[in-house]
Amino acid sequence: MVNRLASALSPYLRAHADNPVDWREWGQDAFDEASARDVPVFVSIGYSTCHWCHVMARESFSDPDIAGILNENFVSIKVDREEYPGVDASYMAQAAAFTRQLGWPLSLFTTPQGLAFHAGTYFPPMPVSGYPSFRQVLEAVLEAWANRRPEVLRNAAAIGEAISAAPAPTAGTLPGDADIDEAVARLAAVEDLQYGGFGEAPKFPVAPVLGLLLESGSGADLAARSLERMAASPLRDPVDGGFFRYATRRDWSDPHYERMLYDNAILLDAYARAWADDTGRDWAASAASGIAAFLTGVLQLPSGGYASAQDSESVIDGARSEGGYYARDAAGRSALEPPALDEKVLAGWNGLAIAALARAAVLFDRDDWLESARWAADYLLENHRGPDGRLIRATVAERRSTARATLEDYGMLATGLLGLAAATGEPVYATTARALVDDTLAAGAAAGTVFAEPGGGDPVLAASGIALAGDPSEGAYPSGISASADAAWRLFLLTGENRYREATVAALAPIGALALANPLSFGTSLGLLHRLARTPVQLVVVSPDAGRTGELPASIRTRRTDVTALVTEQQAREFAAAGFELFEARTPRNGARAAYLCENFTCRVPEEV
Repeated sequence: MVNRLASALSPYLRAHADNPVDWREWGQDAFDEASARDVPVFVSIGYSTCHWCHVMARESFSDPDIAGILNENFVSIKVDREEYPGVDASYMAQAAAFTRQLGWPLSLFTTPQGLAFHAGTYFPPMPVSGYPSFRQVLEAVLEAWANRRPEVLRNAAAIGEAISAAPAPTAGTLPGDADIDEAVARLAAVEDLQYGGFGEAPKFPVAPVLGLLLESGSGADLAARSLERMAASPLRDPVDGGFFRYATRRDWSDPHYERMLYDNAILLDAYARAWADDTGRDWAASAASGIAAFLTGVLQLPSGGYASAQDSESVIDGARSEGGYYARDAAGRSALEPPALDEKVLAGWNGLAIAALARAAVLFDRDDWLESARWAADYLLENHRGPDGRLIRATVAERRSTARATLEDYGMLATGLLGLAAATGEPVYATTARALVDDTLAAGAAAGTVFAEPGGGDPVLAASGIALAGDPSEGAYPSGISASADAAWRLFLLTGENRYREATVAALAPIGALALANPLSFGTSLGLLHRLARTPVQLVVVSPDAGRTGELPASIRTRRTDVTALVTEQQAREFAAAGFELFEARTPRNGARAAYLCENFTCRVPEEV
């Protein structure tokens, strides 16, 4: 048997390279083989830090008997959901037709055309509590394929048609402040008053929602309550400060111990903003500092990019242990090898970290955090652009994935670069971000929408007709639509070009009603809609070219604005020459550093700071 995964880019796929299952990587060739052999396809989707993915690998994919059934009767495809988020989203939508228990590992059986006809998540090696074993599932699938093929194909086609025909949101109007307050009230109605957060177990941080609440005046206290309780809970690692992905219990205990880049990036931003709103919140400063230390000290790779996650499992006394490493104090950990990193550098998730660290660096006056963000951005600019100029979604050790960059990559990275440009005063980051947004707008115009992925989406999904068009829901981090709209809004704040604001409105207005009705799933979109309903506030601090003179006052650093930019006089001229109107004619005052406070580009008399 050819080992097809040994040289895969994805650490998740390489972890399965020694399975007796004859795995293929995602691609059209696998489906063509299934068609030639007239067999169904088994698609297994997961990620490298997923605990139950590890469990199913040990119990089933390492079993020679199970492997024999798969190899003889199926073409088996292993997919890293982080490398191919569009594949994961499409098959997650199809899996919803078969089970309400969605998650990872996601296990699907499809036709050679890629249409799902059965799906589930983790299947145990033996029947338990009414759930069939994986062997029983395979036998049932093969029976249906052999004896009820017309019914199988008919049902699969119906599900595929439902996916491809999902209606796009219709045009709508922007919600106002009163509408946002109603959405906040819906969130308050499901607040866990004892432990913070929302709803019952399992509990996730839903960090984008906390950002929305901090944006809105009516939800700020609710956000602070949840953030403070989470910071003191078992969801946060007390040694190095990073947050785990979710907790299985209402009080945030018994977490699943994987630590994701996106969660910690967005939570860093939330804790930093909570501290800026009230600098007496020592818990917020401590949590922000801890997360920043985790990002820069644990997830940042020698190349500069941030790893996508740290595993939930480690090896203790020769055995795999979930959470055992984190149960020890700092001294106890020093004798252990830490849980492995998924060293996959994702453009979009790195953009989230760059944005959060750049903002936190300004708020807390931490040059080391800013340098970390700059280092990551420089890695991405060097290694995540293809020969045609298009964005690369993923790299590992500077090796580039063939997976196409998604809309979230363009939007999140552009947002991060704009935040870094404002914090460092370096226009190159802003001009690169503008090019990324312009590429998505051009692709959107060609596709008849606002934003679209340059070069199109995944070709296998497109050939099967099951690509999801512009899913606006968010969950744990921004969607491609909300991330791109956010980047366009930030470009408007810097350039004054109304086309960017119009793009933001055009992208968000159609989903406004859906977001208001489901605020837990649309935190980023609602936060941006709230900003659109207000007059934007901009702050530009201009230092003499000789350098910044003294520490910037905390009242300036922590002032609530839509954008705060710190530049020298020369940098202001360079920004203005590059088309960023906010910096036009911004100079020091009487040879001293000057702060320009503006509302929608109309600025007060500058103040010496």
